[in-house]
Amino acid sequence: MPKNRKIAPIVIGHRGACGYVPEHTLTSYFIAMQDGVDYVEPDLVMTKDGVLVARHENEIGGTSDVARHPEFANRRATKTIDGIAHTGWFTEDFTLAELKTLRARERIPDIRPNNTRFDGQFEVATFEEILALVAGVQQQRDMSAKQLGLPAPSRIGVYPETKHPTYFQGLGLAMEELLVDTLHRHGYKGRNGLAIIQCFEVGNLKAMRRMTELPIIQLMETEGGPYDLIAQGIKRTYQDMITPAGLAEVATYATGIGPYKLQVIPRDAHDMLGEPTSLIKDAHAAGLQVHAYTFRAENQFLPKDLRSGPEPHHLGDLGGELQAYLNAGLDGFFTDHADFGARSRDAFL
Repeated sequence: MPKNRKIAPIVIGHRGACGYVPEHTLTSYFIAMQDGVDYVEPDLVMTKDGVLVARHENEIGGTSDVARHPEFANRRATKTIDGIAHTGWFTEDFTLAELKTLRARERIPDIRPNNTRFDGQFEVATFEEILALVAGVQQQRDMSAKQLGLPAPSRIGVYPETKHPTYFQGLGLAMEELLVDTLHRHGYKGRNGLAIIQCFEVGNLKAMRRMTELPIIQLMETEGGPYDLIAQGIKRTYQDMITPAGLAEVATYATGIGPYKLQVIPRDAHDMLGEPTSLIKDAHAAGLQVHAYTFRAENQFLPKDLRSGPEPHHLGDLGGELQAYLNAGLDGFFTDHADFGARSRDAFL
């Protein structure tokens, strides 16, 4: 892809700027916006009283201090979600008011020990609060540009993911209409509405396609298939979906795909970047954008030749990895390190 293309690749702040502070907190989203992302990305789950909140999963034992609250000890349970048993505390067993008594903590403290200094400081954020934060930051940017006589700044978008929609539907907590109505009410409408909806399932996306013209991204993994299809006995894997025929089917309801980054450029036998697959070319031929996940700066997530040294948690050359993917034609990327992402985007143009 030539460097002088007119459309810049988009940088998506994955759960905010979670390389630096606990994910899905308002502070994480704020830092990502200050670092220059084009979109912030909340994972959305449901509360008992039907409110969309931002958590990596509906199990919150690993991302909050709920275990330290004796009043919620009897809420600990084992549940089967998407065919897998999980034990812990689940958002659907809490009202929003109850969740607001909890505080977030770092989900992967062994990988990001520096982030643990923020444990206990931040609330669980609602989707409404995230949208209000985005609007507030945008308003401040607009006012500052006007006062300084500068051109209007770029607009900040939101990129919500619905987590386990089939599971929540089974609880009477369907997410689709609530998510779309919330986005529309906040002014996110139309094909260029600065909101992109994503999910690993299919039926959820097809349902929302009937409700909105907003862009839709079909997320994909390297193994398995969409859980809603599995639950219906439909044998369609993600590998089926990345074939030319599969991509043509995806294009009937989605505007793009969100593959794992190694589906775009795999690693070779020496754990270095290999040659790009045909996925970007095939997706573009089907009229689909490609937004890959997840780009992280820690050495353990980087190709061998881009690591800064043997320490797995030290930061390496994420910019070098991103350059290879952007040169391959990637349209956008999810990153935990918003500052690296924004610099790579700007250097590529």
